This record gives sequence, structure tokens and C-alpha cells, in this order.
Amino acid sequence: MAINIVDKIDSSVTLRHVLMSVSDKSGLDSFVPQLMSVNPDLKIFSTGGTFARLREIMGDAADTHLTQVSDYTGQPETQGGLVKTLDFKIYLGLLTETYNEAHRSDLNRTGSVPIDMVVVNLYPFQETIAKPDVTVEQARGNIDIGGPCMIRASAKNFIRVASVVDPGDYDGIVAELKANNGALTLDMRFRLAQKAFEHTAVYDRAIADFLSARTLEDVAGCYG
Repeated sequence: MAINIVDKIDSSVTLRHVLMSVSDKSGLDSFVPQLMSVNPDLKIFSTGGTFARLREIMGDAADTHLTQVSDYTGQPETQGGLVKTLDFKIYLGLLTETYNEAHRSDLNRTGSVPIDMVVVNLYPFQETIAKPDVTVEQARGNIDIGGPCMIRASAKNFIRVASVVDPGDYDGIVAELKANNGALTLDMRFRLAQKAFEHTAVYDRAIADFLSARTLEDVAGCYG
């Protein structure tokens, strides 16, 4: 298998396209307007409840700057939001190295855009299993699939993409964008990637530990 080896990247990447899909929506009411003030042409892709919250925050600007992921990909969400972001155009946008001619050709071929920042936090699995008498089925329903995939893809491509998993980082990101003409530095992107992989590692460990402590009888009891 051929592996792309990148030997030259941009230290600073201008923020033009952002993907947001969060369980914890705290801080968005401040974060999003500040992002828009840094780049008035910013485009945001979003899903489900996050999309609805962003419409409230952005007001009339949402008509121009906010797009449903399903409208972008051409694939409607499945029932219950089971599949929303697991789409070729999304991952092409996250993993593309824009200095790679073949990757740029793929973007043009599919009508895709490079996504510069992902703002994602995950279904509340740890909070769910902390509840008394939680069932395996309740826990299973709160195992996030699309979120960890987007976090990992964007964090892997930290040479171009910022992976944001913690609302506590919003203020620092805005400060850097304002100080750097609307761009995020490699230093910031790398630090966010480190945090992102730690975030998914803790999440997966919690899932593994929960399931390891259950028996087949626990599972069977959920389904009659």
C-alpha cells in the first residue's frame, strides 16, 4: 500500500470551512459569532440538533453561511440520526492534503471542499453508564460512531486541519485566529490533535471497560 509522505506544509491555515456536530453545545453562542467576525465568508456544515442551535445563533446569516451536511453530501440522515456524517465527501474534505495534486483533483471531481476545522464532542457514554441500573442497550445506544471518526480523521491531518473536542479551547482558538489574520498555526493544530486522540482513547476505554464487565445474560436480558 502506497503511503503519502508530506514534506512541505503551511504553518498557518486560513479557516474557511468548518464542520460542527456537538453533544455539548455550551459556548457556541459566543464561539460561532466570533468565528464569523474573523472570517465573514466562513462556511459551516452541521447536523441535527447542532444545526438547529446554530440557526438560532446565526439568525439571518445562517441562510448564507450554514449548510446541512445532508444537503452538502446529497444523502439524507437515516432514521434517528444513525448515519449523518459517514460520507465520502466529508472524509475527503477532512483527509485531503491540499498541496497534493491528486487530492485536489479528487476535490474537484466530487464537488467537495477542504474542511479546515472540526468541532465535535461525543454522545455522553460516560454519563449514561454512570446512571443507576443502566442497561446494555441504553449504553449501546450512546456509543458514538461518526464523532470519533471525524475527530480521528481531522486529528490525523493536523498538518492542515484543527480537531476541536473541548469547548474550553474555544477562547484560545478565537484569540489565535484574531492574532493570525484568520489562520490557525501548526502549533495550535498539533496541540489540538494531541488532545483529540486522548479524548477518543478515554472514550473507547470507557466503552471497552463497560462491555468487559457485562455478561451475555446482561445482554440477553435487554432483548427479551
